[in-house]
Amino acid sequence: MQQDIVLALDLGGTKLMVGLLDRSAHILRKKLYPSGFLTQSEAMELIFRSLDDFLTDLPPELRPGAIGIGLIGQIDARNGIWKMIDPGRKNPTPIAQQITERYGLPCRVDNDVKSAALAEREFGAGKNLDDFIFLNIGTGIGAGVFSGGNLIRGWQNDAGEVGHLTVNYDGNTPCPCGRSGCAEAIASGAGMDRRLRSFALRYPTSPLVSLSETGFVRAETIFGYAKENDPLAMRLATDATDAASELILNLVRVFNPRKVILGGGVASEPWFFELLNRRLAVPLMDSVDQGVVLSELNPSVSGLVGAAAVGFTALM
Repeated sequence: MQQDIVLALDLGGTKLMVGLLDRSAHILRKKLYPSGFLTQSEAMELIFRSLDDFLTDLPPELRPGAIGIGLIGQIDARNGIWKMIDPGRKNPTPIAQQITERYGLPCRVDNDVKSAALAEREFGAGKNLDDFIFLNIGTGIGAGVFSGGNLIRGWQNDAGEVGHLTVNYDGNTPCPCGRSGCAEAIASGAGMDRRLRSFALRYPTSPLVSLSETGFVRAETIFGYAKENDPLAMRLATDATDAASELILNLVRVFNPRKVILGGGVASEPWFFELLNRRLAVPLMDSVDQGVVLSELNPSVSGLVGAAAVGFTALM
């Protein structure tokens, strides 16, 4: 058993990634397993099957010292309980205990965005910083906030759901959470897709409208048409940037970070990031002395690195 190697699991919407990582976040071995829309019980079955497969014939020199898991939804990290994916998929599961009993290794679990924030602190742009915000702007929006060297969790470990802060940019934009004008309803990938459909009758000639009839329209597609000055794409893209900038300004006033680190598919779009920085060129941001930057971690494996950061907490 190697105290410098952890087994990491990153469960996403379409796949489960399992890998072995060392303390420098080098991936020694990894494998993908398809997932999809799952209940917690189905996800647990997938996790067990995948771990059984991955650990088959593992050489002794790669035997991990602990297991770390990054999961979507609400997690009681202290007690290792996966409380729910969302209110419609709620089945509190003592996942850390079940994993430890089955594989004989200490296990730690955390929410995927908090895992990503831990990864930034250990291996990325937040290294050696006690005060920073990791803000993920992708299909949804969430944050991990370090203040005074501590990751802010809240009593239910549910702190950081900043996508549901109302930015009042468009108070008539409904959010699945039940409120209107939430940042996630305007600036996330899913929010942009929903807004596209709600505006379709106003922009019938936009190519985005016909694309929306065949399925989900990704943010990168919307930004691509915004570069070509398509009116619908421009509205969606500029509204998203304005909402994200207001969210960041609000978070800066609350938490006083030295740096804001952005992750996620929407945030990494060059068009979005460039306009966002122009929006944020205001005196209020002077206190953020290390600026607003993109994550340095490889987005294709950043979830796995985050899960590894969680796993190494079991070996401290």
